Amino acid sequence: MRSICVYCGSNSGGKPVYTERAMRLGERIAREGLQLVYGGGNVGLMGVVADAVLQAGGEVVGVIPEQLVNWEVAHKGLTRLEVVGSMHERKMRMFDLADAFVALPGGFGTLDEMFEMLTWRQLGIGDKPCAFLDVDGFYQPLVAMIDHMVQERFLHAAQRADLWHGEDIDAMFAWMRNYAPASASKWLDEKHRKSLR
Repeated sequence: MRSICVYCGSNSGGKPVYTERAMRLGERIAREGLQLVYGGGNVGLMGVVADAVLQAGGEVVGVIPEQLVNWEVAHKGLTRLEVVGSMHERKMRMFDLADAFVALPGGFGTLDEMFEMLTWRQLGIGDKPCAFLDVDGFYQPLVAMIDHMVQERFLHAAQRADLWHGEDIDAMFAWMRNYAPASASKWLDEKHRKSLR
């Protein structure tokens, strides 16, 4: 693992602990000798993570759509800033650059990006580890919904187990460095797969 992509809010949220945890994660990424890949913004938790990596001597690559550059939210002090034409290009480029994906608290964009990576992994497009780094229980309702998907047979239990969720940064990095992707099929029943042939 040489690089890690962090998805997080372009706002800072309503609790100081969100900013504190973003700073800690950024510092840890630099200490681990990893390159940060993120959305290229200078605002919210995005800016906090990037600044923490840079201040700790690490490298940061931002990938940002041209529209957001025009809105003047691009971080000007990164190791490298790549400007792309669309959000779709951004997600593909971040996927190419990163070896693992972490979600800190955020909104629609954070969930969109992380769930696209989970979907790609489910379809066999990628096999990179994905983790929700929880802060003060922020992701517990979402994880409960994911567990409900398993219970209602919309998601394979092995693929749920393949997603890390927790608050301990040390445990998250240990899991990522020893990660082996689940081999479960997307299809819960063989008859469903046969019906598509």
